[in-house]
Amino acid sequence: MCGIVGYIGPQDATPIVLDGLRRLEYRGYDSAGIACARAGAIDIRRAEGKLSRLEELLRCDPLSGAPGIGHTRWATHGRPSETNAHPHKAGSFVVVHNGIIENYLELKERLRGQGHHFCSETDTEIIAHLIEQHAKEGADFEGAVRKALGEVRGAYAVAILCADEPDRLIAAKQGSPLVVGQGKGEFFVASDIPAMLSHTREMIFLEDGELVVFTADAMRITTLAGAPVAKTPKIITWSPVMAEKGGYRHFMLKEIHEQPRAIADTLAGRLREEHSSVFLEEMKLDEGWLRGLERIYIVACGTSWHAGLVGKFLLEKHARIPVEVDIASEFRYRDPLVTPRTLTVVISQSGETADTLAALREAHGKGGKVVAVCNVVESSIARESDGVIYTHAGPEIGVASTKAFTTQLVALVLFTLHVGQVRGTLDLQTRRALVDALVGLPRKVEACLELDGAIEKLAHELFHARDFLYLGRGNQYPIALEGALKLKEISYIHAEGYPAGEMKHGPIALIDEDLPVVVLAPHNDTFEKVAANLEEVQARGGQVVAVTDRGAGELAAKVDTVLTVPATVDELMPVLTSIPMQLLAYHIAVLKGTDVDQPRNLAKSVTVE
Repeated sequence: MCGIVGYIGPQDATPIVLDGLRRLEYRGYDSAGIACARAGAIDIRRAEGKLSRLEELLRCDPLSGAPGIGHTRWATHGRPSETNAHPHKAGSFVVVHNGIIENYLELKERLRGQGHHFCSETDTEIIAHLIEQHAKEGADFEGAVRKALGEVRGAYAVAILCADEPDRLIAAKQGSPLVVGQGKGEFFVASDIPAMLSHTREMIFLEDGELVVFTADAMRITTLAGAPVAKTPKIITWSPVMAEKGGYRHFMLKEIHEQPRAIADTLAGRLREEHSSVFLEEMKLDEGWLRGLERIYIVACGTSWHAGLVGKFLLEKHARIPVEVDIASEFRYRDPLVTPRTLTVVISQSGETADTLAALREAHGKGGKVVAVCNVVESSIARESDGVIYTHAGPEIGVASTKAFTTQLVALVLFTLHVGQVRGTLDLQTRRALVDALVGLPRKVEACLELDGAIEKLAHELFHARDFLYLGRGNQYPIALEGALKLKEISYIHAEGYPAGEMKHGPIALIDEDLPVVVLAPHNDTFEKVAANLEEVQARGGQVVAVTDRGAGELAAKVDTVLTVPATVDELMPVLTSIPMQLLAYHIAVLKGTDVDQPRNLAKSVTVE
């Protein structure tokens, strides 16, 4: 996820674009750049690192002019570096881009054959060269952009300048957000509203497949094919602080609602539907070594550990290999049996978690290999691992992890598919079912978010409780643990997660009319046993909330509340049942009046042991 800002009008673009990038830095923080048109040329300044590095560069080497475009990067293709920072240039054309071009390797090979030379490792540079190629073949600026974008496959939001037509700015989108700000005799374009809110409150939200051509005093919106599109600006009434939260009351709620996009970004470019397979670019483990693998350890802390527990079910079922899940702070102190045929999978949102980093080094020190599931490109854990699967959740500001968790679950499914493919333990029919289900997952997460109103109402009934019990079986047991953790983290209510079958071995003694019991009960192989557990809770007067996937059905008479999520394959059901857990914790915390985004005593990234 990256931040784009563009400006065209009578003012100098540099301070306007920089201010916009500063407000979008949450979208990317490993490099930044800016380009401005002046006197028939386009000047570019780029810097690795946070935006402050670019600002330092501009103080020493100023840049002015208009129109201008800028970008703050969260790396996907290519490591963070000045060379890979946007904007990217080919001939007269300069591009900034958010998204992933899925067919960039194919296009790059073709362009090389046509004499193009590439300077970066990014997929974005391909767009600039495509435009240049079509211009060489006779197309004008606008026509070359249309033809180039017609060839790319994947997600993009782009802003483009041309030195030969310095009075124009072109922007377009497909699958990545892009908003137009309409000022008086000037226009703005950006990935998100906060970048422009100090200049205008009149916003136009572009739809997929739309392209806009700006001059200083006019703009024209069309489809990519050229058909005119009429748009009416919307007046934004948010305060700047609210705008940064996208209109949501808290970052946590915003991030809960970002999960369809985060999951789609994590899947982008990795699914090969025609072959029912996955492609993990950063997985650099030899396939022969993977086939000889004897054991997997999954090591993580907190919420990431819960994701690892789900990963155990996935890998043992589909890769047919023994998996142990360890809490990172315990792993290196128990002298684990790591050998050269052992793989350790470390999971960390930040990539800087001290205990997880120490576990990684312990595994390496014993001769094993390490794969990281991580959300931050070029973090310490990502750099030190033999392979990495990035979760493209984007920056997560709320301390209680939401979108980072569900994208970790998705990454573990992708990893399982990869290992199962290599080891020959996944048949084509199963692979096809999993890949098809992954394709439809973002839409099903959107359907889960429609439970928000019902869960807010339920929270009013439950927020006075002093304790909660969460129950689940199989791959739902880790989600019970995660639901309890979320509630504890942000509402400060004591909660425990248990395997439903263990209820009679202790927790049943706690059940009375004052104890809410949240039961995860999708219709899988253990549904009937979980339903029997529900009856035992109800018989003791417990307040039962059931999360299932086929409506109330036979559960209606056994529980107080039923929350229904869409049906999917069992391997992906933990993603969907996580959403009601997050929303319930959030709404109870709001009613308790706690600091939802920054709960007491907790930090986003634990970088000390």
